Amino acid sequence: MRVWAIANQKGGVGKTTTTVALAGLLADAGKRVVVVDLDPHGSLTSYFGSDPDTLERSCFDLFQYQGGVPQGLPAELLLPTSHERISLLPSSTALATLERQSPGQNGLGLVVAKSLTQLWEDFDFALIDSPPLLGVLMVNALAASQQLAIPVQTEFLAVKGLQRMITTLAMINRSRKQALPYTIVPTLFDRRTQASLSTLKFLRDSYPDNLWQAYIPVDTRLRDASRAGVTPSQFDSNSRGVIAYRALLKYMLALVQASRVA
Repeated sequence: MRVWAIANQKGGVGKTTTTVALAGLLADAGKRVVVVDLDPHGSLTSYFGSDPDTLERSCFDLFQYQGGVPQGLPAELLLPTSHERISLLPSSTALATLERQSPGQNGLGLVVAKSLTQLWEDFDFALIDSPPLLGVLMVNALAASQQLAIPVQTEFLAVKGLQRMITTLAMINRSRKQALPYTIVPTLFDRRTQASLSTLKFLRDSYPDNLWQAYIPVDTRLRDASRAGVTPSQFDSNSRGVIAYRALLKYMLALVQASRVA
């Protein structure tokens, strides 16, 4: 199983859309995918029709065993989605209380990694939708992952979130055996605005080695897909957004292949 995290220390940059779009395209290609919602806001969970305010069981349950994960628990928490090859490990608002619970508890940073180990033979890919704040949940996402996508809205304030994210990644990498490779993904690009154009140029000038050189455009069909509760490629496989995400997936899979050769 390949594990990808989608993270940025700023909200509203397209993390959930990126998670669902990539998961949908992988599933369309016959891959078995589990999507993990670690954001207490539960956007990914809501996307697929569950209410994070009322769910009785969620990812929160994984953190209730002092860093251990009972055998079989991750599989018990899985929910179906609109795509037969995508399963969801849902979020709940209770996740927001973890930061208050975590001081004094050892091993909480590896809970998601241990949980995914139990699902290793059942899925080809795991995609983790991370919260926009540095804490035990983001640490879990980054610790469990083999590759990181950082969606960055093409506007100035989102660049600040990117800079914080890269600082966080440097800190996390000090405790990893090898550095976590990352790809910066420009999102919500609108070529009609100077803000999008200038931000994309800044990203290309500042992060040439880690930037996906294309971009995800503003596309109302992505919003329509979320309203319908289906993946973007299920809703409209030829929309501009899906075509862009298809190119991004091809790029990320090429990185996986290159890392195996290396």
